[in-house]
Amino acid sequence: MKFVSYNIQYGFGLDGRFDLQRIATSLAGADVIALQEVTRNSPENDHVDMVAALQDLFPDFFMSYGAGCDVLFDFVVENGRRRERRFQFGNMILSRWPILATRHLLLPRTHSSEQLNLQRSAVEAVIDGPGGAIRAYSVHLDHVSPDERIAQIAFLKERVLNFVAEGGSLTGAASRKFPELPLPQDFVVMGDFNMEPETPEYIAMVGHADHFYGRSLRANQPVDVLARFGRLAPDCYSWIEPPEGPQKAHLDYCFINHQLFPRVQDVFVDMDAKGSDHFPVWLEID
Repeated sequence: MKFVSYNIQYGFGLDGRFDLQRIATSLAGADVIALQEVTRNSPENDHVDMVAALQDLFPDFFMSYGAGCDVLFDFVVENGRRRERRFQFGNMILSRWPILATRHLLLPRTHSSEQLNLQRSAVEAVIDGPGGAIRAYSVHLDHVSPDERIAQIAFLKERVLNFVAEGGSLTGAASRKFPELPLPQDFVVMGDFNMEPETPEYIAMVGHADHFYGRSLRANQPVDVLARFGRLAPDCYSWIEPPEGPQKAHLDYCFINHQLFPRVQDVFVDMDAKGSDHFPVWLEID
């Protein structure tokens, strides 16, 4: 299975050009795709419905979209019916295999007055993969406040690590003649975390490193696969200030549960993709 996460920045590439086809081409071969900064009716990209456009570009994939931010721009009345135009900003998961259940998780936020602060969220999808059910998450954290990111990480980890105890989207289904849903332990959490390695919020996500043993695989901490594979080198970054710098940072990650780690075949950042100011992060498991 090939997973990939990509913050697609409203559809704009490093050259400032809006091109969803270019983004789709860079994701060719993926089985599960986690996208961030997917919008509807944004003035930034001439009010395009990116959800519909991406569905057209991936017609054979199952899809779940969650808009953390949903704001009314305007409305008109046509033929006696009101038609709203709403700005939506959120995350998306596309899967080659059926998405059996989803949850749209609204992350903690606080009122800001100097910088834009949209409601951030994560999309959780239970996917009926070829090796059994697995969970995938598309995540986008706050870009301004480390304190807010730490609060968001605490909330996210509680949902991810306690998924089975919480029951996901639905349990007790047989009482209403619905099929029972699987509650998989294995998970892949991908997205734009807007944090750099070894910052306080990064440590909140993966735990402190021991001075001798580093970070061992543990049930209560997600595993940063890029770090475990030695891919967080100084010359590897996942965001660049358009068009080509000078600011660069590693902001995008792939976290998994410790039991899944032995199945990982490869993980890397595709720094050749030019469809956004971020670069895709790829994960392959057997």
